[in-house]
Amino acid sequence: MRILLIHQAFVTPYEGGGTRHYELAQHCRGKGQELVIVASSLNYQTGKLLPNCRGLFTKQQIDGITVLRAYTHPSLHRSFFWRVVSFLSFMVSSAWAGLRAGPLDVVMGTSPPIFQAVSAWMVAAIRRRPFLLEIRDLWPEFAIDMGILTNPLLIRMSHWLEKFLYTHATHIMVNSPAYRDYLIGKGIPEQKISFISNGVDPKMFNPEDQGSHIRKSLGLDGKFVVTYAGALGMANDITTILNAAIRLKDLDGIRFLFIGDGKERAKLERLAYEQHLSNVIFTGARPKTEIPHILASSDACMASLQNIPMFTTTYPNKVFDYMAAGRPTILAIDGVIRKVIEESRGGIYVQPGDSQAFADAVIYLEQHRDQATAMGKAARAYVEKHFDRASQAEEFSMLLISLEK
Repeated sequence: MRILLIHQAFVTPYEGGGTRHYELAQHCRGKGQELVIVASSLNYQTGKLLPNCRGLFTKQQIDGITVLRAYTHPSLHRSFFWRVVSFLSFMVSSAWAGLRAGPLDVVMGTSPPIFQAVSAWMVAAIRRRPFLLEIRDLWPEFAIDMGILTNPLLIRMSHWLEKFLYTHATHIMVNSPAYRDYLIGKGIPEQKISFISNGVDPKMFNPEDQGSHIRKSLGLDGKFVVTYAGALGMANDITTILNAAIRLKDLDGIRFLFIGDGKERAKLERLAYEQHLSNVIFTGARPKTEIPHILASSDACMASLQNIPMFTTTYPNKVFDYMAAGRPTILAIDGVIRKVIEESRGGIYVQPGDSQAFADAVIYLEQHRDQATAMGKAARAYVEKHFDRASQAEEFSMLLISLEK
């Protein structure tokens, strides 16, 4: 069985970002199912051209996975307008690459960005193959709630495109239970939706590792380290975490470590510099292969999103990584992921946008290290039981088989 996945932000372990689709592809290989990936020629976090990607189309073999790198206009982080230009350029080039991908049994598109799902629908329609639509974030609702999408005409057009894709998909896969409820509320038949959760491969992480070489290289020996690993974008509300760092800047024993890149990075680093935050370290993006060691060097981890209603529906990748690493999470995100942290007893929830509560949570874990350790162990046990990528990959493989029939 041969499946085409069009995914602009596809990430391998040798880049920074979530590797859900890489892990699913590796599992499918063991089942005799080949995922052929059409991906961007740019790194999604940094916006920079990936090595050996020149021209309109580059074919790569990465750990047995065929990746077709399609041209993407290098304007991801310039402005909202130029970001859309970048998305549209990939929409065109990815459809062209998909039509050149050889024999296919299923075509899969993933959103966001929603434009690449249009490419997948187009390829599926032309090739007369089932179209599997994966929803990883609720676009355009997230953009509307964040105030990025405000033009009434564009909002109507976006909702039309969203409805078009839901209607024309052979099947829809979601990675959060709240997304399933949202789709049902939109009139999508329940039997057309499969929930295959976000999660993690626990085998990638060793909770007993202390990450001593990372601590030494970053000057963290003897410090209580709280780590954020992920995109530094508008949605992530890193400003609230920096405001917590400002409140704690006189406490020399605490360090805030930020791993990742994104549109807001320069602005955030400038804020840290202007506030003379010697307790804050930005490392830039690191490959996923390094993340287990970085999390091992941490005493606690951080996750935040803007305080808007739609973000209560999301299952962020990073939180499952934190849990698998056996580290407690300070969570400034309400909704379904809060339920995971509270049911697992794997961290502390604070109100999104409340920098004082965030700072208080850091102080509490620093002063109650035995409790922090116990939270990390509970988180690891919970994620092994409920969010193991191997189980999700098996569900995904079975779903593909059902679509082929």
